[in-house]
Amino acid sequence: VGGRVADRVFDILRTFPLALDLGSGRGYIAQHLTKETIEKLIQVDIAENALKNAVESEIPTVSVVADEEFLPFKEDTFDLVVSSLSLHWVNDLPKAFREIHRVLKPDGVFIGAMFGGDTLYELRCSLQLAELEREGGFSPHVSPFTAVSDLGHLLSRAGFNTLTVDTDEIQVNYPGLFEVMEDLQGKCSMGESNCSWNRKPLLHRDTMLAAAAIYREMYGNSDGSVPATFQIYYMIGWKFHESQARPAQRGSATVSFGDLAKIDGLL
Repeated sequence: VGGRVADRVFDILRTFPLALDLGSGRGYIAQHLTKETIEKLIQVDIAENALKNAVESEIPTVSVVADEEFLPFKEDTFDLVVSSLSLHWVNDLPKAFREIHRVLKPDGVFIGAMFGGDTLYELRCSLQLAELEREGGFSPHVSPFTAVSDLGHLLSRAGFNTLTVDTDEIQVNYPGLFEVMEDLQGKCSMGESNCSWNRKPLLHRDTMLAAAAIYREMYGNSDGSVPATFQIYYMIGWKFHESQARPAQRGSATVSFGDLAKIDGLL
């Protein structure tokens, strides 16, 4: 996903003197960027250990430990802000978007990626069915995710214009449910579980075994593996500047969509 965010940066044909990577982790975007596109990069994350173990980049980089909701930068500082798969951990997403808009220069651009609402639907459904069957109720075990319609509204309310939001899906196959959960929680990769304060602290063994069976029965592949789907929302928003293109006034069009059928004759 960091590479796909970087691709969207390359689509904008300009050089960014100063960029901010918000929730940078170990530098998942920076390793795909070049010094010809980004002259200097500030990497911000609330996890100090992630910044200390960041992957080296050819871009001159400064690391700052900070909260996404309280960015320690002056207004109109950055030409570009990027973020890859960290904003779903933010407690107050509207405030985080307002902070991003505040630190951007006029005509600056925000390019980000977030998990979408259908992320891990196989795992969530299997756990819920198993808990309902074995315990008579269920509790969320995966962090909540936003919907694509909400994302557009939040960016607009924060002050961004010329918005673009598109979706993508990445499917990863695992041997079974337990491997999915180990990878999500764990020692080697994502560190993703449920951040809600009211979450249930544990799952009973019988419930876990039932969930694994349901997962394989409902979603299993022919080779015995099970899929885990990650829905990704990519967003691009610009901070207003007088030089930016604006939509024409309503009713000013000189061509009708009805004329499309006649286009061959017109040409």
